[in-house]
Amino acid sequence: MPHPNFFILYVADPLASARFYEKLLERPPIESSPTFAMFALDSGVMLGLWSAATVEPAANPAGGSEVAFSLEDDAAVDAAHVRWTGLGLPVMQKPTRMDFGYTFVARDPDGHRLRAFAAGPQ
Repeated sequence: MPHPNFFILYVADPLASARFYEKLLERPPIESSPTFAMFALDSGVMLGLWSAATVEPAANPAGGSEVAFSLEDDAAVDAAHVRWTGLGLPVMQKPTRMDFGYTFVARDPDGHRLRAFAAGPQ
């Protein structure tokens, strides 16, 4: 079975989104143009940011997807919450315990949900 290793978010302004994700991911994009930017993550997964206005075939409007960040424990989730709010990310869900673990959700500039979580007991 193939293993997906490249994900694309459709965004309004790839260069602005690349600046945002450069701060969030603490690394520069490996590719950047007015219509597309790409980040290589430590896991080997690639994250692409493609202009919603230029993607073919046409896609749904920007936003509406979720990128999840698996962290090692509750303290790391709390630290991410402090860091992300310090970067000005709007928080949709404050840190809370859910059935899959401890989590919070913020939004990127295009409305994509960014979930930080630590899997664990209820």
